[in-house]
Amino acid sequence: MKNIALVRPNVILIAFISVLIIISSNYQGFTQDYKIKTIVIDAGHGGKDGSTRGLYSTEKDVALKTALRLGKAIEENLKDVKVVYTRTEDVFVPLYDRIGLANKVKADLFISIHCNDMPVYRSTIVTGYRKGKKGRRIPITESVSRKSTSTRGTETFVSGIGRMNEQDDVIKRENEAILLEENYKENYEGFDPNNPENYIILSLMKNAYRTQSLKLAKFIQDQYINAGRIDRGVQEKSLAVLARAGMPAVLTEIGFISNPTEEDYMNSEAGQIEITNGILKAIQNYKASVERN
Repeated sequence: MKNIALVRPNVILIAFISVLIIISSNYQGFTQDYKIKTIVIDAGHGGKDGSTRGLYSTEKDVALKTALRLGKAIEENLKDVKVVYTRTEDVFVPLYDRIGLANKVKADLFISIHCNDMPVYRSTIVTGYRKGKKGRRIPITESVSRKSTSTRGTETFVSGIGRMNEQDDVIKRENEAILLEENYKENYEGFDPNNPENYIILSLMKNAYRTQSLKLAKFIQDQYINAGRIDRGVQEKSLAVLARAGMPAVLTEIGFISNPTEEDYMNSEAGQIEITNGILKAIQNYKASVERN
């Protein structure tokens, strides 16, 4: 049997104690006159990271329009809350910088807005026939790219522990922007969740905010359900944009841009009002549940 090297116990102990202090301080913040003062709104993708599109619109544009509208609604209805955006125009912002901004401004909530999409698959179609020997008809086939246009609904994600390159359509789509970053190896591979020491630190950080993140995510999904949307639930995924969040953080998929009906809904005035008002209501419900007056 191959010997497995033990992780240095002193390093783990120091890491464990350090994170426990952080968690303890954070817990006290949630129990002693805690107030939500700053919310970071993240419009997913942008700039060169913007290939996901429907029939006539792109995810990056719909996400930005929704994020700006949500931020305005928060400012108008929650006067004591400051809104910070990761982007206000069509520019590329590295995933690491998005959550880095939230940590820098000491945000109390981080909400990332996205549109869902179905993966492309290859299929074979018959385009015609040709005559073979003895006059037999032989089909002429062609390989084409397709994607489902009927899938619909909303889902909201919180950060989960795992590999950033897991073979999952959601993870691959939302994390692909990593490859567009100049220093992605330094930003992500330098903090390897598969390294035992790093795993302990990262998992403890996530557990510190997991309950609150799940609570906010459920409030958001409840509002989608109230509006008659299809509920695809709350899930935990290894999403880079949430990986190092020092606060409750969620990524919400407001609909499938690959579905023509949902694309129309997300681009319409009525749809935008319903979506942003729903997320605002979820924030208000969450705020009321964690603040102690």
